Amino acid sequence: MEHVCRAIKTNQDLLPETPWTHIFYNDFWGTLLTHSGSHKSYRPLCTLSFRLNHAIGGLNPWSYHLVNVLLHAAVTGLFTNFSKILLGDGYWTFMAGLMFASHPIHTEAVAGIVGRADVGASFFFLLSLLCYMKHCSTRGSSARTWGWFLGTGMCAGCSMLWKEQGVTVLAVSAVYDVFVFHRLKMKQILPTIYKGKNLSLFLSISLLTFWGTSLLGARLYWMGNKPPSFSNSDNPAADSDSLLARTLTFFYLPTKNLWLLLCPDTLSFDWSMDAVPLLKTISDWRNLHTVAFYTGLLLLAYYGLKSPSIERECNGKFVTNGKQNANGHSCHSEVEYGNSEIKPSFASKVENGIRNNASQRTQLPSTENIVVLSLSLLIIPFVPATNLFFYVGFVIAERVLYIPSMGFCLLITVGARALYVKVQKRFLKSLIFYATAALIVFYGLKTAVRNGDWQNEEMLYRSGIKVNPAKAWGNLGNVLKSQSKISEAESAYRNALYYRSNMADMLYNLGLLLQENSRFAEALHYYKLAIGSRPTLASAYLNTGIILMNQGKTEEARRTFLKCSEIPDENLKDPHAHKSSVTSCLYNLGKLYHEQGHYEDALSVYKEAIQKMPRQFAPQSLYNMMGEAYMRLSMLPEAEHWYMESLRSKTDHIPAHLTYGKLLALTGRKSEAEKFFLKAIELDPTKGNCYMHYGQFLLEEARLIEAAEMAKKAAELDSTEFDVVFNAAHMLRQASLNEAAEKYYDLAARLRPNYPAALMNLGAILHLNGRLQKAEANYLRALQLKPDDIITQSNLRKLWNIMEKQGLKTSKT
Repeated sequence: MEHVCRAIKTNQDLLPETPWTHIFYNDFWGTLLTHSGSHKSYRPLCTLSFRLNHAIGGLNPWSYHLVNVLLHAAVTGLFTNFSKILLGDGYWTFMAGLMFASHPIHTEAVAGIVGRADVGASFFFLLSLLCYMKHCSTRGSSARTWGWFLGTGMCAGCSMLWKEQGVTVLAVSAVYDVFVFHRLKMKQILPTIYKGKNLSLFLSISLLTFWGTSLLGARLYWMGNKPPSFSNSDNPAADSDSLLARTLTFFYLPTKNLWLLLCPDTLSFDWSMDAVPLLKTISDWRNLHTVAFYTGLLLLAYYGLKSPSIERECNGKFVTNGKQNANGHSCHSEVEYGNSEIKPSFASKVENGIRNNASQRTQLPSTENIVVLSLSLLIIPFVPATNLFFYVGFVIAERVLYIPSMGFCLLITVGARALYVKVQKRFLKSLIFYATAALIVFYGLKTAVRNGDWQNEEMLYRSGIKVNPAKAWGNLGNVLKSQSKISEAESAYRNALYYRSNMADMLYNLGLLLQENSRFAEALHYYKLAIGSRPTLASAYLNTGIILMNQGKTEEARRTFLKCSEIPDENLKDPHAHKSSVTSCLYNLGKLYHEQGHYEDALSVYKEAIQKMPRQFAPQSLYNMMGEAYMRLSMLPEAEHWYMESLRSKTDHIPAHLTYGKLLALTGRKSEAEKFFLKAIELDPTKGNCYMHYGQFLLEEARLIEAAEMAKKAAELDSTEFDVVFNAAHMLRQASLNEAAEKYYDLAARLRPNYPAALMNLGAILHLNGRLQKAEANYLRALQLKPDDIITQSNLRKLWNIMEKQGLKTSKT
């Protein structure tokens, strides 16, 4: 998946050679946080956990998945403990924990490695909330209360450093303190603040507000005081010109998210593009869902915040004026708090130095209190994803629902418990209990099925075709291509483009597939379409230039490479990949100049490439070509320097061994040169080019028999490589092995039938070997291709003289 690739596989911050402090300056994907193309996803603690995984097991996915599963287990344990504080001991707490553990919406966060950001943030989210609950229960009775508050702040900061929404725990803590611990109703809040009845509550809420504001301010400052920018395909509603469409869609999306929590029958790895069509008119029937959702939300909020009645429920028993004791847990009517100073319901009482046994028992909040807290857990952590304060880079993201699902599970459980208590008939009680248990079983079964989709990329992408066909088919094409299923991959790419024809990445991927299968004209067509769709796609320029260069269209190739090198990296999603493509363009432009004999121009371009190349770019080929250019300019010390730099950057780089060996031979260091040639052969004994260079060295040393053996070996191994075969034939000819030379000159001419030099040399060896008529035919063919070649003309005249002396018929007669 793209996210895994960028966050782990290509993220330089995970590598041991990268200073670990870079994690605190870069975003989740390894891009500098202040860069204009950064997603501003600042999650250094999550990235640090990936780095530790990488240090232990490299890119082996097993250890990454193990950490995710262990984190999910830890979060489930914390959530169950949290539920126990609210619901007490018993099966309802157990059911809440089971529902959270098995909910299908968590599959992406747990099975997808990058989902660790959400799971890790949830772990510290719950730790922070539990610390604050402890702070509330010890406030006014123990000096340690501020230690618990410090733990709240630190865990909230850690949660935010795992993922941005973690900071919302401070708001949830405030809701807990006001509406659960102190059991205030809406109309009681302002009088309490105004009359200063509870200064400790006011102080705690003020400190929460201060710390939350400080964290958000520091976060905004650290990311350069600028919001992220996203493409229109990531969040089509945000890019819509219609205010009505934006408003209706943004109001509808929370409804869709709640439905995924309630009925997760259709899940997808990606909900971008047109996965959720825009609501463009009031008459769209989905607006009814929106109205129903917000109506239900308001009714629940009213139920939780309405003024208290005399009689209310407590843990399954009805109480009047707070006198009833239920299952060992005492309850107080909210009416008691209407007269004097509000007393926290969970605070311990110490009278005359002796703790009162009755008040030692933890008092459970009412259903209304839990509903308010559940709604806050459901809504507040989801607010950053609503596009309310800033646009986000997705339409729906299942992993974002990991923390809100806590509120959902708690709400379902407390609702089922309230119904269970309310009904009188045993049959109905059993029905409610078993219906809740059945829901958990269904969720578990769906999770098992969804885990099957996440077993491998092919199954995952196939499962997403019905939700987001364009993205799913495109990603499936990449998987099929990696499996060498070329025709199926091509079909998948074309299916993706059928649903969304302007996807630059898919156009590029299809072009690349066609290029790798030698369908160059079609590949060029799709590269040009990709560039038209995204003019900053440097990799499309790079491959276009390479095809044009191989087709001999050097001027077009030069212009393409130059245009690519001038594309800035501002506002690009992956600036590192862009810089790598730009560097490769400059490298190929330098090679083009080199082949044309413009060595100074080549050097200038190579130097620019070195200046622009990113940290992850492998520079050994670039350094080697620098050395080659200096070598051609007879600047041998500089050439040697760059050859050595190439070998330092990659000690087993074969071309640098060969070129450095040639330089050593040229400067008289023969024994050292031979060692480098032999080392190149040792590194890859199947590479004919290595034997060819060693053969040339042996030929210059007049070791003709050895040179001939190397030439034959080279030509046998790389019989389809023209340069290798052609040079092998040269060496065999110089070793006076003319019959063998003829064989390989003939092969070279068949590899490049329209190359004049190949035909001329074949004619020459046939001439020497006495095959005069064949020699004449090849000379004439060479002259047709290059009529003004003086050497071929001279050889042909000599041949004709011999043929006339032997009485053979020539073409001129």
